[in-house]
Amino acid sequence: MAQSGSLSQQTEMLSQVLSLMETFRAFDADNDGSISTAELGGILSSLGHTVSQEDLKVMMEQGDRNGDGLLSIEDFLEMTTDKIELGGLTDSLTIAFETLDANGDEAVTGEDLYEILKNTGIGLSKEACQDIIASMDEDGDGAVSFEDFKLIVNSLS
Repeated sequence: MAQSGSLSQQTEMLSQVLSLMETFRAFDADNDGSISTAELGGILSSLGHTVSQEDLKVMMEQGDRNGDGLLSIEDFLEMTTDKIELGGLTDSLTIAFETLDANGDEAVTGEDLYEILKNTGIGLSKEACQDIIASMDEDGDGAVSFEDFKLIVNSLS
């Protein structure tokens, strides 16, 4: 397996992406895998921000790549990482998947994620890890395959 940057840098980048995934889940109040204008407005309001309907509409239009009126996880990641220096994040995420897939079965479960993060000092609960995996699990099989994981990689490239 090729290495890109130090393990601590890769862990930090993975931690940032996981944090963004958690943020997406917080915005996605009905857990349908997308953020509606109402959900976006609701979370911003709960954070103390007063945003007009027009401003919400503009925010959604800026982030909604396919024009369906919703922000997918891909849209959200692209929107929230737009101004971040990504460097080799795509390569690091690919390496991160390979690292998370310790048993080589080309799938990462919540338990796999929990064990890796526990060993690197990132203190997420098993439930949080399972929720993260569920939010990325496109086919509903309880694990993230490399195909599922590519949705993050592709949205950042």
